Amino acid sequence: MRAKTTLLIFLGTFVITMLAGCAVNPISGDKEFMLLSESEDLQIGQQYAPEVVKEMGGEIPDAALQSYIDSVGQKIAAVSHRKDWTYHYSAVNDKTVNAFALPGGYIFITRGMLEKLNSEAQLAAILAHETVHVVARHTASQMSRDIGIQLLVNAATTEKTPQTAILVADLTRQIVGLRYSRSDESESDMGGLDYLVKAGYNPYAMEEVMQILMQAGGGGGPEFLSSHPSPENRLDSIHSQIKRDYPTLDVSKLKVGEDEYRSGVLNKL
Repeated sequence: MRAKTTLLIFLGTFVITMLAGCAVNPISGDKEFMLLSESEDLQIGQQYAPEVVKEMGGEIPDAALQSYIDSVGQKIAAVSHRKDWTYHYSAVNDKTVNAFALPGGYIFITRGMLEKLNSEAQLAAILAHETVHVVARHTASQMSRDIGIQLLVNAATTEKTPQTAILVADLTRQIVGLRYSRSDESESDMGGLDYLVKAGYNPYAMEEVMQILMQAGGGGGPEFLSSHPSPENRLDSIHSQIKRDYPTLDVSKLKVGEDEYRSGVLNKL
């Protein structure tokens, strides 16, 4: 009898744990198991955002440029599935061609990436892609699998010593280099395209970004394509979605913003 009771308690605890860890992905509508709560997402983001900025050479020291980047990001955030969250968009002084996100709404784009773009719509496309990673909680899920949440939390909250500082720096480098699954990348492309249009931008900017990055290749290609796996049909998928979802869309009425991007970013780099 005692064994049956113990088993029932164990099963009940297991079910409660599983239910507590289930979250609905607002992009796909599917229920997914999550090791982190939303409040823990925010805690991780707050703890590691300064470390990521430091690892990437600091923020680009231009307040007007940072304000412009954030203003474009906030247009995307305002049409996202989680517009109730607080988002932080900033540009870091790193020469790699990259963009990445932390849980809790911290999104970064590098100097190297900004130098490759030529319109506000292209910038919005990248920020939309990264915003979906946050909203769908891809980043939190990947960090849970690749690094381990307890290790991340303990390293960031433990009293700082030379040893813990080294550990935090190492974990930060792992965070920056996270690699998403193809399904996560596809979801961020498709969801980002939807956010892009809802925010009033020309959806073909998403195609242009992919073409720019693929052409930027050289050696191993841009870091963005390295840390964001790029199957051969990715560009075709984006093009097909535009044709399928927006067959009557008058793109001439949607924003491209080449002049705005030139004055807001390129002239300041």
